[in-house]
Order: sequence, then C-alpha cells, then structure tokens
Amino acid sequence: MNKGKEALEQEQLLARFAKAMGHPTRIAILNFLACRETCYFGDIHEELPIAKATVSQHLKELKEAGLIQGEVEAPKVKYCINQQNWEIAQKLFKTFFAETCKEKKTCC
Repeated sequence: MNKGKEALEQEQLLARFAKAMGHPTRIAILNFLACRETCYFGDIHEELPIAKATVSQHLKELKEAGLIQGEVEAPKVKYCINQQNWEIAQKLFKTFFAETCKEKKTCC
C-alpha cells in the first residue's frame, strides 16, 4: 500500500490525538471542558475527583497534543477545548472508523 504524505500526516495526527485521549482521566477532563460554554477559570481538581498533581500532568499531555489550550492568568489558569483541533480530531476519528477495512464483513 503506497500512502501519500498527507495520509501519513493524518495518521500521525490521529495517533497523537488517540494517545492523548488514551487515559480515563484525560477523557474526564475533555468531557468537563467540552461541556462548558466558555473557557474554564479555576482548578479542575476541585471539580473532578482527581489529585492536583495528576490533573496538571494530564492537562500538559492534552495541551501538547493540541486538544486543549490554556493561558496563565494569575492566580488561575484558563483552559478550554482547542476548537480547531477538536474538529480535526472528530473528522479524523469519524473517517478512520467509517473507512477502515469497510469491505471486510467477517472476522476470525
């Protein structure tokens, strides 16, 4: 199978998003932020049953993957879903699940 450069880049991006979403705590954080009308100002560990140090590490992973964005506004940090990348992730996951081996009707 000879894939083009764009297809490989999309697979790498999908893998980056999937890896960032590969922990239940990160899913909880994404769900929490996605349900907000505006960016969240405050300590997420106060809203979710997660230790402060743990939240910090997971926020870092999500931010590095581009799924969230945040700014320091002392004394709090503002976090929200990165809408542009969120839409890209939705499209990539939808395409992956809809088109991957769609002709295969049976399994082992």
